[in-house]
Amino acid sequence: MDAISSISPQMSAIDQAKVAQQVDTFNKALNGGKAASPQNLGKDDFLKILITQLTTQDPTAPMQDKDFIAQMAQFSSLEQMTNMSTSFGKVQSVLNASQAVSTLGKSVEILSNGEIVKGTVTEVTPGQYPQVLVGDKYYDYSSVQKISQVEGK
Repeated sequence: MDAISSISPQMSAIDQAKVAQQVDTFNKALNGGKAASPQNLGKDDFLKILITQLTTQDPTAPMQDKDFIAQMAQFSSLEQMTNMSTSFGKVQSVLNASQAVSTLGKSVEILSNGEIVKGTVTEVTPGQYPQVLVGDKYYDYSSVQKISQVEGK
């Protein structure tokens, strides 16, 4: 009886570190050598969890109304955040296209394959990822490093 009472249910810091290392090694093995990344749950995942919770609840002690309302409020918030994220993506796309158009006729320096390309923008393609035509080649607007007025104008 004395030996059983001396067993502690808590792990020492060294044991916790060993377990954390084993878990990390196991996760890397499962993910092809990459560290495990946090998984983002979407609104569909949230609904699946809620439906599972409702279908497996104890009928003698069902979920309280306030708990259900709180979860529905969380779902509503999640949906609104998803909608806002989509809207911000669209706004960013419009801003990128607008900024790319502002480079028309201007001298730019573009970083392409580790080299700086200099020239004047003669054309811009619209869209989510606008491109600028410098010389006879299109470059992503995101690779533009410097914009300046064309000399002599």
